[in-house]
Amino acid sequence: MPTAALRHSVRAIILDADDRVLLCRFALPDPPGTVVWAAPGGGIEPGETPLDALRREAREEVGLVIAADPPHVWHQEVVAPGHAPGYDGVINDYFLVRTAWFEPRGELSDDELAAEHISELRWWPLSDLSDYRGSDIFSPRALAGLLGVLITSGPPARPVPLGR
Repeated sequence: MPTAALRHSVRAIILDADDRVLLCRFALPDPPGTVVWAAPGGGIEPGETPLDALRREAREEVGLVIAADPPHVWHQEVVAPGHAPGYDGVINDYFLVRTAWFEPRGELSDDELAAEHISELRWWPLSDLSDYRGSDIFSPRALAGLLGVLITSGPPARPVPLGR
């Protein structure tokens, strides 16, 4: 049986001093009208380590320079053909980055962000995530609960495996 081709990505769970999380709004073309809020990040390029990719993506998308090696907190594998164009699914490794609040603006132009389907960057208080009743999707789906545990208990000793 052939091995699934999975896109390996990294994501930064960026929390400020007030425990607000910085998320990217992805306006996806398929199906039309799909909006997903997810942590900044993206694919690991050939020759990059996961932390190199995390630093590059954070700098490009939101303008954050990550100096230290942040803790690896969550690991997610989604095997679903069509989930990522050209792949059979994704692997997302999430790292916790604590920082002071800042106005997010990365190195990418508005056109470059739009090409990645990013239409907004927003700081979300945990209560707004927990209370959200709209049609937008949060990734991972249990983001509010996962963040609550992370904020209360701190980084886990080993990355927590996640579902979708």
